Amino acid sequence: MTDPFFKFIHLTDPHIIASPNTLFGTNVHHHLRCAVDSINRNFSDAKLCMITGDLAHWGEAQAYAELKEILAELKVPWHLLMGNHDARMAARDTFPELPWSEDGFLHYRMDTAAGAFLVLDTVDDGNNNGRLCESRLRWLRQQLLDSQAAGGDVFLFMHHPPMKIGIHSMDLIGMANPEDLIAVLQGFKHVRHMFFGHLHRTCHGSWRGIPFSTVKATCYQVELRLDGSEVLGCSHENPAYAVALINKDSVVIHDHSYMEEGKAFSYDRGAPKGGDKPKHQRAWS
Repeated sequence: MTDPFFKFIHLTDPHIIASPNTLFGTNVHHHLRCAVDSINRNFSDAKLCMITGDLAHWGEAQAYAELKEILAELKVPWHLLMGNHDARMAARDTFPELPWSEDGFLHYRMDTAAGAFLVLDTVDDGNNNGRLCESRLRWLRQQLLDSQAAGGDVFLFMHHPPMKIGIHSMDLIGMANPEDLIAVLQGFKHVRHMFFGHLHRTCHGSWRGIPFSTVKATCYQVELRLDGSEVLGCSHENPAYAVALINKDSVVIHDHSYMEEGKAFSYDRGAPKGGDKPKHQRAWS
């Protein structure tokens, strides 16, 4: 049977550091290698893997070299974004083959069977907050015009979320100029979904009518605190990546806690101990 979906992997925030060091007690290399092994084992038929930024925690040249070594084992073609923890020059030295623009940004378009994947560079060098400058906004508008004229769908990828998500400590370091992005997107009806990183939490919703999603990081997670605290709390919850399935009618996101594999069991509906199946369930197969 032909797979009716365009399938791809969304993985984010590996925060690789120079080995053999750990990050907050977490072996981030091991976490990423486990993700690569899981994808290769379970979803090697995915068309590609989008990695939405914060590739390295300190931006060390050695960290990017080790990241590249790990990703070389991934059977699925992978594509990178910049995050606020990333150092452009070190990343560019390690990944010169990426489609860096003449002005130094890593923003690019990929045409896929599902539509155009527009990759934005939201990094404002030297700041935790994201920002889309005039040059990057102009590039985005032109891509939207071109894809609209071609009659295709668009999917946006970026590191920083442009909306507030209720975790105040993260809202403080979100995108600094979302109103400029709103102005560019105004009037375009063919943007189907927005994918981002940065939050280190699973989060889904819609913004200005555009559905969005992000997924847990492969390193550490951000604590779910909705009490208005400015303190950034982190957590050793299990990491995850997402499997996205797209067709003309839907965008489906499956978050996969890949370090909890091996816990499957067969479902047997059965009956209460010493009794028959409930009458209202007897017809269930």
